[in-house]
Amino acid sequence: MIQSRDSGQTAAPAARDTTRERILTAAMEEFARHGIAGARVDRIAKLARTSKERVYAYFRSKDALYADVSAREYVVIAEATQLDPRDLPGYAGRLFDYFVARPEHHRLIAWGRLELPGTTAVADDPTQAVIARKIDQLREVQQAGQLDRAWDPADVLALVNQIAMTWASQPEFSEAAATLAVDPTTAARRAAVVTAVEQLFPRAR
Repeated sequence: MIQSRDSGQTAAPAARDTTRERILTAAMEEFARHGIAGARVDRIAKLARTSKERVYAYFRSKDALYADVSAREYVVIAEATQLDPRDLPGYAGRLFDYFVARPEHHRLIAWGRLELPGTTAVADDPTQAVIARKIDQLREVQQAGQLDRAWDPADVLALVNQIAMTWASQPEFSEAAATLAVDPTTAARRAAVVTAVEQLFPRAR
């Protein structure tokens, strides 16, 4: 609480402006459902209970809004899945679980890759910061002799992420596996992901 100098009474703290957060939440839903080109700022504004003009007051363009939403999502994913460079199979399993529970989050990222493939990262891009930190972690365990040094850590990270998102990025195969796989369960798909990463990059002993 804040003390007022004039009255000596305790004043309530200033209310936090949640409009920006509502816009970002609404934008994530809109982009995940419709992509970048198909998303409409008026729908985002309506869902966020604000005006279209207010959206543009916070974000100069629809692409800038998408960039902010997707960058935040990369940070959220990193915090939720926590890379352990000594246990890459476990990390792959956590990524698999994350996108099984939140398929719309994968769609959000996929739209950006499809529609903004030539976007140049800025120096303070949180997405690149997350990736760089993970690569540094992998390099450290290589130097400690706990991960094969023959691999470039950038390749390790890309391969593990791709394996972990195999089913999220190929829903048609998930649908086929549900009826054609010997074991059609999600647990079996997860086990395959973890085993594949384990064979490439065994857990440190």
